[in-house]
Amino acid sequence: VKHLLTKSSKAEDQSKSSPSTQRRRYTATTTTTISTATSTTITAIRRMGGCASKDKKDTKVVENDAAAAAGGNEGDAAGNAGEGNKSDTMVDAAVLEKLEAGFAKLAASDSKSLLKKYLTKEVFDALKNKKTSFGSSLLDCVQSGFENHDSGVGIYAPDAESYSLFADLFDPIIEDYHKGFKKTDKHPQRDFGDVNAFGNVDPTGEYVVSTRVRCGRSMEGYPFNPCLTEAQYKEMEQKVSSTLSGLDGELKGKFYPLTGMDKAVQQQLIDDHFLFKEGDRFLQAANACRYWPSGRGIYHNDNKTFLVWCNEEDHLRIISMQMGGDLGQVYRRLVTAVNEIEKRVPFSHHDRLGFLTFCPTNLGTTIRASVHIKVPKLAKDYAKLEATADKYNLQVRGTRGEHSEAEGGIYDISNKRRMGLTEFQAVKEMYDGISEIIKIEASL
Repeated sequence: VKHLLTKSSKAEDQSKSSPSTQRRRYTATTTTTISTATSTTITAIRRMGGCASKDKKDTKVVENDAAAAAGGNEGDAAGNAGEGNKSDTMVDAAVLEKLEAGFAKLAASDSKSLLKKYLTKEVFDALKNKKTSFGSSLLDCVQSGFENHDSGVGIYAPDAESYSLFADLFDPIIEDYHKGFKKTDKHPQRDFGDVNAFGNVDPTGEYVVSTRVRCGRSMEGYPFNPCLTEAQYKEMEQKVSSTLSGLDGELKGKFYPLTGMDKAVQQQLIDDHFLFKEGDRFLQAANACRYWPSGRGIYHNDNKTFLVWCNEEDHLRIISMQMGGDLGQVYRRLVTAVNEIEKRVPFSHHDRLGFLTFCPTNLGTTIRASVHIKVPKLAKDYAKLEATADKYNLQVRGTRGEHSEAEGGIYDISNKRRMGLTEFQAVKEMYDGISEIIKIEASL
């Protein structure tokens, strides 16, 4: 059961504001359109120096001031840094000081992160004075990597616009992580393929403990965690709860807000790996856990084979899982759920990058298909296990997910690529790779 809900990837937030929203449409510098985003909080965020530097006190928002930022081209926001009020788009001295200090420490460290690899002095100088319409600076993107030199990636997007405004840093990291997805490439249209194509990857039940497929989604009209107000968190939770209450059949279940949840029930769900807990140091440093547990919750069906996490790292994590190796059944359940939810909730989608998420490792399909697998013989030859996984673009992690150890020779192995291929292809890479790993383990 340990695999059924281990933490998946990485994630942050802002101050209280009026719940009413204005919307503006971002147009990416590549002429692709990013989904509409809430702009009520733009003025307050700008005045307080960006998502990371805001405190938690109430902030009065002048809603129509957002019009200065609305409707334009993202390239204008990035290149011209605000043609109206200059102070709105200037990075303040305190943020610049933190950026300079963090950059110097990272450069002098032995960090192997993609952030260190691609945040050259030239790129740093070109981006350090820029801010998005939500007030997000380069510091909001890189502060987790600055504080945690053992990060594998080290960067997050505090809002959708960051992917365009800070493209000089995001694009090479995306290309590196997603195996050559270049800035000129375009993510393919969504395609779940033949949902009956996959069977049981381990029919004998000797190796695979459990199977899980999840995807992340961001709700259209809202920034990501670091820029969300508490009012927005609560508003989103209500929308998610009411949406999921309309599901039926195998997906029918109940939504449980973290706020007010019985402590004993909450701890049991955490211990059973059904419920997420507050973010790790990587997400904390990225400013992703503000107002916790406000606006967070979990939905699960009666069998707990289908879950939705609300406002953990991403706005939504849609998860299908069960014991054993029947990937086909798990995949079909996920596809059914995503299609049903998408009828009710509009998601943020970028023509080039695919579905948008807080962490660039999850862009595109956002699909993570994984198994908990017992391979005690291969565990003794970890280099061979890693080499086999790498051949099929798989990621090997500890039993409890990223930054954890393998327990009893049980590993969490998943597809690594999420961009530049379809949902079906991403899952097939995992299926083929796990089949090969089982074959090798059986031969030893």
